[in-house]
Amino acid sequence: MTNKNKALLYNLFSFALIFIVVRILLGVYSGLYGFWLPLTAFIVSTILSPKFQAVTTRDGEKIFMRWMFIKGIKKF
Repeated sequence: MTNKNKALLYNLFSFALIFIVVRILLGVYSGLYGFWLPLTAFIVSTILSPKFQAVTTRDGEKIFMRWMFIKGIKKF
């Protein structure tokens, strides 16, 4: 599996996990229902989820992560 595929899967799994948690929490603790519940969970998850990217460097292809809760960019 290439690093680009790994980065894509990391993006997918991190977004899905945060989306499910936020959707459950919004369903329990807010008055949202219908279309607004998944739409709000989607927007919040898009903002909160970490971003992974595969970049070709001199040492080969590396995966980097940027997240709003961690300062800077981390090599993954």
